[in-house]
Amino acid sequence: MSVMRKEMEKYRDIDEDDLLQKLTEEELQRLENELEELDPDNALLPAGMRQKDQTKKAPTGTFQRDDLLAHLEKSANEHPDKEDLVPFTGEKRGKAFIPKKRSDPILENVTLEPELEEALANASDAELCDIAAILGMHTLMSNQQYYEALTSSTIVNKQGLNSVIQCTQYKAVPDEQPNATDVEETLRRIKSNDPDLLEVNLNNIRNIPVPTLKAYAAALKENSVVERLSVVGTRSNDPVAYALADMLKVNTTLKSLNVESNFITGAGVLALIEALQSNTTLLELKIDNQSQPLGNKVEMDIASMLEKNRTLLRFGYHFTQQGPRLRGSNAMMTNNDLARVVRCDPGTDGSFTLTLSVPELERALGKKFKTRTNKKEKA
Repeated sequence: MSVMRKEMEKYRDIDEDDLLQKLTEEELQRLENELEELDPDNALLPAGMRQKDQTKKAPTGTFQRDDLLAHLEKSANEHPDKEDLVPFTGEKRGKAFIPKKRSDPILENVTLEPELEEALANASDAELCDIAAILGMHTLMSNQQYYEALTSSTIVNKQGLNSVIQCTQYKAVPDEQPNATDVEETLRRIKSNDPDLLEVNLNNIRNIPVPTLKAYAAALKENSVVERLSVVGTRSNDPVAYALADMLKVNTTLKSLNVESNFITGAGVLALIEALQSNTTLLELKIDNQSQPLGNKVEMDIASMLEKNRTLLRFGYHFTQQGPRLRGSNAMMTNNDLARVVRCDPGTDGSFTLTLSVPELERALGKKFKTRTNKKEKA
């Protein structure tokens, strides 16, 4: 048994609950802050989010750089060199490589008759393709010119065209501009309930700390203006998802929430969807493309929660199993049928008229309606 294993044996039977009860409030707060942003068991997270940064700690003892270098040099000199299997004698074998001389092609200036120059300058693409096919220069055409020549009715010599052609020139596409949202200024506007701030877009801003994202969720609890929140690609994790779930339980303004492409696990996703039981204003929720798959059990739980909800209209997630996918699709279809049902009557005190047919109502409410028949028709 190794020394390390012997040292760890004494911690096997320790009661963790007893240790936690002995901690003070300050120690519990420090422990919570440590575990809040770190997830050492998640191998998909970068190293900076799985372990604490200890590079700035004070030195634990004296360090003599010169003594260390002297020790390394002495160890290297005392270590014997490995003997070569084939001793080096300095003899050279074979012929020295001499690269071949390549002559550059000579570009000749071709002068054509003025009539030919004018004819070529005014020629169409179809006529140029015809001339290239006759002269055997069809390989200089681009993809677009080649296929236009094949489909054109004005080309005479189509037999001279060859499929070996030049590819279309690559067109560089500029990179997408980075997100210019000011994180601190936007948070201040949310807290002040700015009437002009209807949408908050933090997409692809990767350096937002977890406490700042949680502060956004806390600020939205009191905000009554923001209708759309998007935190795609912000490296949000479960603590952020829990904070957003608490926000959804009290917020009555937000209509769209997008948390795609993050590090949220199945527990965080279930917390978000479970919060919809207390929310009747959110119409769109997107959770797809997380760092790790949610699993079959989580997908079944998601489908069960969606079937209990009657206000969510759009749910962005690609189910891997057919059963939960069908149940989630039917739940969204039912909610959309119910959403287009209401047409308010301005002449009354809040009364409304239903515009669905009987089959649609039966599908939306999940029950069958009895139809009344005329007694005369029965007779």
